[in-house]
Amino acid sequence: MSEQADFHSGFVAIVGRPNVGKSTFLNRVVGEKVAIMSNKAQTTRNKIQGIYTTKTAQIVFIDTPGIHKPDNKLDEFMLRSATSSLNEVDAVLFMVSAKDKKGSGDTFIIDQLKRVKQPVYLIVNKIDTVHPNDLAPFVESYQKDMAFKQVFPISALQGNNVTELLAELEHELPVGPQYYPDDQITDHPEYFVVSELIREKILELTREEVPHSVAVQVEKMRHNDNEKMKIDATIVVERPGQKGIIIGQGGKMLKEIGTRARRDIERLLGEKVYLQLWVKVDKGWRDNQQYLDELGYRKKDY
Repeated sequence: MSEQADFHSGFVAIVGRPNVGKSTFLNRVVGEKVAIMSNKAQTTRNKIQGIYTTKTAQIVFIDTPGIHKPDNKLDEFMLRSATSSLNEVDAVLFMVSAKDKKGSGDTFIIDQLKRVKQPVYLIVNKIDTVHPNDLAPFVESYQKDMAFKQVFPISALQGNNVTELLAELEHELPVGPQYYPDDQITDHPEYFVVSELIREKILELTREEVPHSVAVQVEKMRHNDNEKMKIDATIVVERPGQKGIIIGQGGKMLKEIGTRARRDIERLLGEKVYLQLWVKVDKGWRDNQQYLDELGYRKKDY
């Protein structure tokens, strides 16, 4: 742990509409996968903390769920989770996608950000997907609505300007302690990250067939007699048809989900893993607060 007088540290929230690349940015910064990525909106459900540490600074990033109009209790949880973080941090990164026009969701977020006293940065992500000449008018459309501390056009996927953004944050954060050890990259327990890696593979493989009415609950993580990590996890869906899709013909889809998830989990844990998956139907689980509590989406936390 650092005790330098000139060591800077603090907490930085990443907010933005769903699917603007917040998780991709976070994973690039910490160098490992701590947040799942999908081309579907509303992938992130909990506040993911990624920890970036250098010899002179430690930045704790909070990747919030994408802010959107709530349709059920799970959506309400996600909205509370996103907006509550704005009052607890040293700086806010408002991330937008350069390839998407400003919409009502962006306007809603800007209205929330106007109440924030901390510095707010406009982060224009996915600049690798647009012509450079289109960036200036795009940025101006946001600056008309709010005065930002600074604007950073970046590509979280390719890394453009990410180093410069980190340097700016390190300079602006207050002098403070090192909160986490040098090698720690997230504050979430392993079972949470494991469940998210499994859920990522479900979204990746089922595409539009199984929407976001799917959750993963890791029941047990323990070493077996062969010293291999044995993980039992349950995939929860809302309809029998979704269960059939996830299992697939002859269990083929479930096996592929397990194979892909196991590879990422083994990289995360640094050891061999035996992963066993089950699928169950729980109609309306997204509106059942008791069940949301069990899955980790606790109202009292926000």
